[in-house]
Amino acid sequence: MDIASISLSLAGCSDWLVKNYSFEIPVCQSNGGHSDRHGPKVFLVASQMGSVLGMFILVIFMYCEVPLEFLYLGSLLHGLSGGGPMFWAGVAALASLSSEQGKRTLKLNIVDFCFGVVGGLLSGYMYQMGSSILLLTAILISLVALLYSVFALTDLRHSLSESEPLLAESENGKTMDRVSVGMLMTAMVSFMLGMVGAENVLQLYVLKPPLSWDSVWAGYGRAATSAMYLSSFIGVLGLFKVLGDTALTLLGIVSNCTGMAIMAFAVESWVYFLARGIMMFACVPMPTLRAMLSKNLHPQQYGRVFGLLQVVLAVSDLLSNVFFTSIYPLTLGWFSGFCFLLSCAISYISAVPIMYVNLSLKDNSKIIEVGET
Repeated sequence: MDIASISLSLAGCSDWLVKNYSFEIPVCQSNGGHSDRHGPKVFLVASQMGSVLGMFILVIFMYCEVPLEFLYLGSLLHGLSGGGPMFWAGVAALASLSSEQGKRTLKLNIVDFCFGVVGGLLSGYMYQMGSSILLLTAILISLVALLYSVFALTDLRHSLSESEPLLAESENGKTMDRVSVGMLMTAMVSFMLGMVGAENVLQLYVLKPPLSWDSVWAGYGRAATSAMYLSSFIGVLGLFKVLGDTALTLLGIVSNCTGMAIMAFAVESWVYFLARGIMMFACVPMPTLRAMLSKNLHPQQYGRVFGLLQVVLAVSDLLSNVFFTSIYPLTLGWFSGFCFLLSCAISYISAVPIMYVNLSLKDNSKIIEVGET
């Protein structure tokens, strides 16, 4: 695979991302207020309707003689419904509303585990049965999920206090919550910027020398990547009561960054799998940071803040891919692993706001203890 073909593949990926997010981002942001008033059902129903309509458009394209441009209608409907950002904002809000603070970290990590492992294994198994079976199964599951969201999903906010959101009570000395929210969102953005683009570049890195993997080795690599979701979930399951949110998140950041740094020097396959083994907790930070964010918010603000978060993360995803796919072809002639060292450095920045929030919470606790005495 030469530099020209790699550049063309990466450019196509970046162009697809720009088109994919051009409608989803403004729609998700504009519906945050509606979710605050009516609950996360707004996010879930709207995004699922767009997903189902988009898949029906694909079915029509597969079984009817329509031009290729017809697929743009499906992308348009999916984007106008908010797409992935709106759906995951609703999932995060619903998971936070349906769990106690002490169990919220585990709940959100379970959601991430189901997305990464269960969804991946199910789709891979169904794909072996044929693309038509996979598409029809996806439509059926999406329809069931949509009907559940419309008719069975209740507004969990009715069981919560109707007091004013905590972030609006600055006159009562709770302005630290606003700073914490900003810092936690900054940490997530920094981690995403360093991780997402490098992971996509890594899929091309293994296909060229010195690794030069074939389809079998590439399958092993994908399995090792999926195993990170499982190992991360097991780690959270065993350690979240012992370490706490901050220590868990920092453990995940160190695990991800150390493995990515080793990946930069992967000239043999065993080095790649060693790096993946060290990255066993790489999937811990994002769901744990979402749990930490929800604990600094009033439930009535979940829709607006999680919607804003997903918009920011979608932009970060786009920028990370464009950034790393632009740099990677330029480094092939002198050090093709440079992108992974850069990813390590950017992701480590996310530890700074996390430690700041942790120190601030400790200072606030001491102030409260002094005031009580």
